Amino acid sequence: MTTTLTTVLQRRFSLSDELYVDLVAGLPPGALARRLGELPSNAIGAQLWCVLGARESYVRAARAGGWQGFTSPVTAAEATDAAALHSAFVTTSATVAGFLDELDADDEQALTYALALLEHETQHHGQLIRYLYGLGMARPSSWQRRYALDGD
Repeated sequence: MTTTLTTVLQRRFSLSDELYVDLVAGLPPGALARRLGELPSNAIGAQLWCVLGARESYVRAARAGGWQGFTSPVTAAEATDAAALHSAFVTTSATVAGFLDELDADDEQALTYALALLEHETQHHGQLIRYLYGLGMARPSSWQRRYALDGD
């Protein structure tokens, strides 16, 4: 059996999505508004706002054949609301899954957007791991397993 690139992308996005859903579900109250102390940083929720916006924007660009601008399905205010973020992760996960289901493996531009989106998600994983350590917050067990992190 041959595994196609699109199948691999589907698996990787599914894993990434599960990690984000676990993160949002496991954060303590108020965590979405937290920043890294005196360091230049935005809030955890703003990091997730960016992830969700990239999902929406990269898929739209791939389908249109070019960049259409950045928008996020959540507002800045909703970026501190765990329920709103969870809902947006469910919606954008379905959007990305649909895009990957229809992805033509010979469409280099669409593949480039898909890979760029996966890179973007992974970069935010790394940033969020630093936030969790820097703020002394527990890392979800799924993140610990995926990235071989230490415990609380």
